[in-house]
Amino acid sequence: MIPVMNAPVRTPGSLLALAALALTVLSLAFSLNVPGEGELKTYAWQDGGALVAIVLLLMASGRALLPSARSASLMMAVASMLAAWHWLQLPAATAVAPGAGGFWLVVAALALLAIVSLQRCAAFEGGRFDHLLAAALFGVWIIYFWQLLVLALEVPRVLLPAPELIAIAFVEHASALGGDFAQTVLKAVVIGWLLGSGLGFIVAIAIDRLPFLQRGLLPLASLTSAVPLVAVAPIAVMWFGFEWQSKAAVVVLMTFFPMLISTLAGLAAAGKLERELMFSYAASYQRTLLDLRLPAAVPFVVGALKINATLALIGAIVAEFFGSPTVGLGFRISTEAARMNMPLVWAAIVVAAVTGTGSYALLVRLERRLAFWHPSIRST
Repeated sequence: MIPVMNAPVRTPGSLLALAALALTVLSLAFSLNVPGEGELKTYAWQDGGALVAIVLLLMASGRALLPSARSASLMMAVASMLAAWHWLQLPAATAVAPGAGGFWLVVAALALLAIVSLQRCAAFEGGRFDHLLAAALFGVWIIYFWQLLVLALEVPRVLLPAPELIAIAFVEHASALGGDFAQTVLKAVVIGWLLGSGLGFIVAIAIDRLPFLQRGLLPLASLTSAVPLVAVAPIAVMWFGFEWQSKAAVVVLMTFFPMLISTLAGLAAAGKLERELMFSYAASYQRTLLDLRLPAAVPFVVGALKINATLALIGAIVAEFFGSPTVGLGFRISTEAARMNMPLVWAAIVVAAVTGTGSYALLVRLERRLAFWHPSIRST
């Protein structure tokens, strides 16, 4: 018999890990910074923090070449993040001195190891929080490279402030941002989202029950989605004043049509055999609606709620650009942008982004509870 040679098993990201290892070793031959007049070049072995980062990178690259077990992957991710922290303390990473070849080679190695760690963590299965680990790691790496590149490349603060400055602005203006959150989200967004989504749902039920309304109401409903937001917002401010009521009115207009169309599609999603069975039982319209058609429409309704959550936040913020009291996320963004106070502008944007992400996550959990029977939910 001819012996069969087993092909070598390649772990996910092994080529990237090998490239990161080569870049780390190559960086030892180049200086870390561009020397000024009367200054000498600095190499990695001459700086304690840089040397620690190099050793950690070599360990992480070596771990990444091993089989992708959970322990090895976690150790590789931790070692690469510790190396990234030490590298962030170098003069080239804090805009004290321009970075040279050795500095940027290690940055490239860190980027490769970040990709490998994300691949490994995304492949984890069986853990309760495995689906959150990859997302959290991705966010940490994005913030890290944002901080590193903005300072190392000396990007002007007006164009893109560093995350450190945004965090400082968030802490210093926490009370003002809290008031903005209450004004925009808790009043305009939540109330407008509930009213708009509820009105769309009720109108969809009415159209389904009385088909002649479809010829009159649907064209009018489509008009509400076609009206530009920048045209509606000033009119709403003139009608309802500068307080949150005008912003809630804009949100109602934006969220009405998506819920209407999604609910109508959901009501039509019930199977023909199931409807014929209800008809054979002499079930009334109300009984068929409650026991068959509304449960079938749950995924569509929750999907519209998720879409409307994003539309409501965008609509309220944009509406505040056209007139609002001295509070609100939209007011804060427009006012501080005019003052060129970009860290505070980005802090308000972070509040809006976290709010939108959190509301979407809550609605996803609601969808899993209400539509657990749906094939799209059972398969995940």
